Amino acid sequence: MNTARVEQLQKMLKAEPTDAFLQHALAMEYSSGSEHQKAIEMLANLLSAQPDYLASYYQLGQLFEKFNEISTAKDTYRKGIDIAIKQKNRKALAELREALSQLEED
Repeated sequence: MNTARVEQLQKMLKAEPTDAFLQHALAMEYSSGSEHQKAIEMLANLLSAQPDYLASYYQLGQLFEKFNEISTAKDTYRKGIDIAIKQKNRKALAELREALSQLEED
């Protein structure tokens, strides 16, 4: 985890606390530093407040998989798939479907 980057993102979030991109970026920094639980909490809170922020569904699903929370990961991917369909985002839709498919094969 890049401590300077975390501090920079935290400072930026103080100025813009509802900025989804900044919240997502900070969660990814925590995840890269093995603070996975903190990243899960941040992404879950982000999606609760801004459910259309598509980028976070895949990342949150991946984190749930790391903790072997397979059912929750599947649910997360399915919600992301619904959003990707609504947003007509084919790339994200393909990624989310592939992640879900991998879990359903196991």
